[in-house]
Amino acid sequence: MELEENILVNKLMLLFVFDKMGIPITEKTLLEMCASRNNWINYMESIECLGDLVNAGFVFKTTNDRSDYYTITTSGRECLDSFFTRIPASKRNEIAEYIKENRMSYKRAQEYARGYYKNEDGSYTVQLKIVDPTRTTMELKLNVANRAVAKAVYNKWDSTAAEVYSMIYEKMID
Repeated sequence: MELEENILVNKLMLLFVFDKMGIPITEKTLLEMCASRNNWINYMESIECLGDLVNAGFVFKTTNDRSDYYTITTSGRECLDSFFTRIPASKRNEIAEYIKENRMSYKRAQEYARGYYKNEDGSYTVQLKIVDPTRTTMELKLNVANRAVAKAVYNKWDSTAAEVYSMIYEKMID
């Protein structure tokens, strides 16, 4: 019976994570948060519990061209509301605090994609994207002179993507 209780608590913790994040998240993000960085649930149990939650209709899976995204459903919230006290209070507080401190960095990591490659003429192309669970919001390709410039643009993307998008949107749409 203890094993079943542990599995139930793990599923409730995943629902709690989805609820606190408040945005669709990828499996990679979920596993990094729950298994790698915090050791709340081990890797294999996280994958198994996620599959069970999707099959039960407590978590909804959407797919776009880049990734699968997961979000808590109304049924999942109702389940969590009914049984969240089964998650130890100390664990709920730990999860809530971690998500409060790290939510935006996970959101940016999921939404801002970037890469660069060398062209035949020796220049580099830097690819910059802003994506959400259903589509690509913006995609830029910049041709730059060398690898150093490509790396600089690549490294700045996370901190400047929102500002760049806003500026382009205002100039082009308004």
